[in-house]
Amino acid sequence: MNRTVLALCSALALAAPTLGLAQSRYVHANNSTYDTLDPHTVNDVARVASRLNFYDALYRWVDNPPQLIPWLATDHTVSEDKLTWTFNLRDDVTFHDGSLMTADDVVYSYNRMLELKRGAGSLFLPMIDPSAPSAIAVDDKTVAFKLIEPSAIFGSMAASILVVNKDVVQENEVDGDWGAAYLIDNVAGTGSYKLKQYDPARGFVGERFAEHFAGWGEKYLDEIEFRTVLETNTRIQGLMRGDYQGLDGYLAPDQMDRLRGAENVQVIEQESMRVYHIAMHNGRAPLDDKNFRMAMVHAFDYDGYINQIMKGTVARNPTIIPGNLWGAPDVPGYSYDLVKAKEYLDAYKAEHGDEIRTIKIGTLAGFAETEQTAALMQNSLAQLGIKVDIESSPWPVISTAMQSPDTMPDMVPYWKSTYYVDPNNWVGELYGTRYAPTRNISAYHNAMVDEKLERALVITDQAERDKLYQEATQQIYDDAAGIWIYNTKWFGPYASNVKNVRFSPVGNGQDMRWSYIED
Repeated sequence: MNRTVLALCSALALAAPTLGLAQSRYVHANNSTYDTLDPHTVNDVARVASRLNFYDALYRWVDNPPQLIPWLATDHTVSEDKLTWTFNLRDDVTFHDGSLMTADDVVYSYNRMLELKRGAGSLFLPMIDPSAPSAIAVDDKTVAFKLIEPSAIFGSMAASILVVNKDVVQENEVDGDWGAAYLIDNVAGTGSYKLKQYDPARGFVGERFAEHFAGWGEKYLDEIEFRTVLETNTRIQGLMRGDYQGLDGYLAPDQMDRLRGAENVQVIEQESMRVYHIAMHNGRAPLDDKNFRMAMVHAFDYDGYINQIMKGTVARNPTIIPGNLWGAPDVPGYSYDLVKAKEYLDAYKAEHGDEIRTIKIGTLAGFAETEQTAALMQNSLAQLGIKVDIESSPWPVISTAMQSPDTMPDMVPYWKSTYYVDPNNWVGELYGTRYAPTRNISAYHNAMVDEKLERALVITDQAERDKLYQEATQQIYDDAAGIWIYNTKWFGPYASNVKNVRFSPVGNGQDMRWSYIED
């Protein structure tokens, strides 16, 4: 066995439980709904706050650049054949009901993810043999995971294995649903906060779990509320008035300018790994034709969008891999050129005829950037004689539609966020066949690309993996499989008395256990 141990360094040391010096309440206004609290059915940033604050995983991503630290597990080992990963668990972790967490809870949680086939579970499914046990409780404090092939990313993904209370969930199973109905509006976790109140139309309230194994510093938040407020101006005015203490960190530049001018508001800036792109349905005509897709990639005004709409607050990102991460090829990026777009469109028409159906773009309600992107694309395509319909929906609605090739719109502008820090998080999930259709929503399939992506998943030599990801991403770029626009900077708006916001690109600053409000 080759032992891999992530020791807790002093900077990240877990404090012993202490008595707090002050009580405080934090209200976060978000531009998306919290339609479920189930940690295993969603895996997006819009609803990450419930997962981070109500539940814990084997490891946890913290800080920026992201660091992976032990959490429910103290360390892990990997077998010589790289097929068995064994994690040693802490012996002092309790659920919110006071019961002790054991390896059986971890095994149940892992199996539940796999059975539901949603959220992070879809990441693990290609790694396991469904006919054999893939997670085994060696003893109460040791759990082993069996893979069908070596994995270069399984350790990073341990932060996605969120643990639920097996006994509580099983008691509330209905007709073999793995407690799915129960966990929509209930919590069965070990997390830093316990559920106090939940309303899918409003959001949730959590109260501090004083017995959390990681302990608490001298100052903390006794209560957190994550509230759905779709209207941007309402969120901004609420923060300036003091109704809210924090907002989502991806507001439009003109809104950020308003907040920077407010005396009681601070804006925390961090470099992120959140690529903004337009996913295109490569499996449906006319987008299944490369000439048509080439017309599309040249029909978007990248500079106009970045410099005028985003006011230069983001960085051009010519591929799906963030420019501040290894694995991205050196490409110039497609340019806005309607003359060139028309040439590709004429080539398409020469083969398929002049008639082109209306293109449907799905946008995210409450995310003005996506609506502005669609409008910009609509204007350019109108000049090419192509009609565009734009339909705006809340994120839970549009994300559900994106899970099936039948309901996926022709185009969807959205952000691909960081869930683990590896190129596979971006290029593998969005363009690899193994992740279709739940993560590879564009129905892009290329045998050469798949071969390189698959090989990059099983070897551990980073230089070789870097080469494979560059080659795969280059081909995806050449195929014009998507429209890649920018990498995001995170500008976190908070009340000026909110302290110790611990931002990580994995979670986007919504892990509240370290924050507090200064009197």
